[in-house]
Amino acid sequence: MDRRSFVKAAVTGSAATAATTVAGIAAPSIASAQKTFQWKMTNAYGPGSPFYVAGPGSPTDFIEMVKKMSGGRLQIQHFAAGELIPALEGFDAVSNGTIEMNVANSYFWAGKTFAAQYFTAVPFGLNFQGMSAWLYHGGGQKLWEEVYAPFNLVPMPIGNTGVQMTGWFRKPVEKIEDFKGLKMRIPGLAGKVFAQFGVDVKLLPGGEIFPALERGVIDAAEFVGPYQDRRLGLHKAAKFYYTTGWHETSNVSELIVNKAAWDSLPDDLKEIVRIAAAACNTISHTWCEATNAEALNDLVKNQGVTAQPLPAAIVPKLREATSQVLADAAAKDPLVKKVHDSFMAFKATHDSWAGVSEAVYQSEIRGQLGRT
Repeated sequence: MDRRSFVKAAVTGSAATAATTVAGIAAPSIASAQKTFQWKMTNAYGPGSPFYVAGPGSPTDFIEMVKKMSGGRLQIQHFAAGELIPALEGFDAVSNGTIEMNVANSYFWAGKTFAAQYFTAVPFGLNFQGMSAWLYHGGGQKLWEEVYAPFNLVPMPIGNTGVQMTGWFRKPVEKIEDFKGLKMRIPGLAGKVFAQFGVDVKLLPGGEIFPALERGVIDAAEFVGPYQDRRLGLHKAAKFYYTTGWHETSNVSELIVNKAAWDSLPDDLKEIVRIAAAACNTISHTWCEATNAEALNDLVKNQGVTAQPLPAAIVPKLREATSQVLADAAAKDPLVKKVHDSFMAFKATHDSWAGVSEAVYQSEIRGQLGRT
């Protein structure tokens, strides 16, 4: 029945006809609004892992937010690494629709698409504020969606550790040549940079790092920062802790959703997922900021750890190698170049602001500390 027929029926007294028509129009939208969804989420990190699984701003916190905000219409069951699938199989499982969601870091999927790495961390890249600004306001999110579209995935940030530490070494590093022959656990673009200096790069899930370092299967390992690293016991297997966070000036946790499952959600539930993920992005980062200071202090004062920056002569060489690795990759793939150019253009603009805000403040603080 068209609009004129509906109005005529109502005016001429055919109330029953009009009511039936209204019900027919409204029923699908009402049914959609009331439909409930039962989803599964897998995770690249082990059971109980702070930040990555449990705690403020974690994936399980996200799940609880979504449940409450949706009035129970979207309920998600969480599975840590190994509970449903192995740690690094979430990308494929979500892509093929076996599960609806996975949490990990996008640089784990460099073998799928090199461009994915830009959405976790770029060496000498953006800090938490800058990375979030690029994703939310600088076109990064749309590029992420473009990169993942061929895999039937909808990505978004769900956490950020902030700056990470260079890592743990069984022997001290004094010059760039000391990296040659080292077996080191390190993912992402930083691994490709280290490989330029002869490092044998290993990609291990978090739960496998400590035993590998303890047994000497690897000589060095990067994980996150003081709180998370202490929890894994890395200080018990290596005592030299290099703090220069050149490789991951921030580190984004990734939520991916199967595209068909995403499209099945009504708009209000999609918005709830987005808002909950954005909330966790901030809450998780501030949790890291709140816990790392105490942990680093304990490691140095009570656990016999030597924590220090990398020798100054090493860092410029790492920066130079980073530029070459990124340039080579961008030259080979138009999509990588598109993401690279967007990231670097935004970084240049953000750096100009950070140079008169954060950098000046930090320099003044250091100056005051030096005078006290």
